[in-house]
Amino acid sequence: MNRRPARAAVLGLLLCLGCASAQSRSDYDPLEGVNRKIFWFNLKAQKYALDPIAKVWHVLPDPAERSLARLFRNLAFPIDFINNALQGKPGRAGTATARFVVNSTVGLGGLLDPAADWGLEPAPEDFGQTLGVWGLASGPYLMLPLWGPANVRESIGYVGDYFGSLQPFLLPGNVTNVLYGTQVVNERALALEASEKRRAAAIDYYVFVRDAYYQLRNSQIHDGRDVAPAQAEALYDVPIE
Repeated sequence: MNRRPARAAVLGLLLCLGCASAQSRSDYDPLEGVNRKIFWFNLKAQKYALDPIAKVWHVLPDPAERSLARLFRNLAFPIDFINNALQGKPGRAGTATARFVVNSTVGLGGLLDPAADWGLEPAPEDFGQTLGVWGLASGPYLMLPLWGPANVRESIGYVGDYFGSLQPFLLPGNVTNVLYGTQVVNERALALEASEKRRAAAIDYYVFVRDAYYQLRNSQIHDGRDVAPAQAEALYDVPIE
């Protein structure tokens, strides 16, 4: 068996961890030149490929789109549970479990959110947040092609969340791809109007997205303790592109 790809992956992960421990400032963007080019590419792909589909999808009433968003949020239960447990938050892990049970039954698979009416507030966590709670620095800012803003730590987190999600292992690949594509289009449809306003208002949209991303992630890692409640709420309403 050829072990070279596995060894290369391990070596790359170790290098990433080393880079991530070097810096954790929100303005640490040594690859800005490359990141801006990828950001420009992502905006063009969004404008000419994703947005036309999202605008057609947007004929659905907002309540229907938000119901689908809740459904996909419900499917993220394994990631929420695992990462709350890894962060030493058994109460939130229990809440995530209770929300999943209630919304998957009474809430018609997650289309509705009766759990919130019963005092079970969302407890979203991901592996990028877990790594941040564990003290791993973010490393340099990265703009990922066709994905969006990230950094070294969050990129490692995406891999962890993939293995924490049950969908790729329980469903056929074509079904998983359809679900993911539907989720992306639906989220984009919900964000269309707000996105256009932000672009019009931002002096440098690249910097705006980078700063909003870091503020949002820092707020999530520290459970909102490092920002005012109103500011945290506003940040959570900003879909990062």
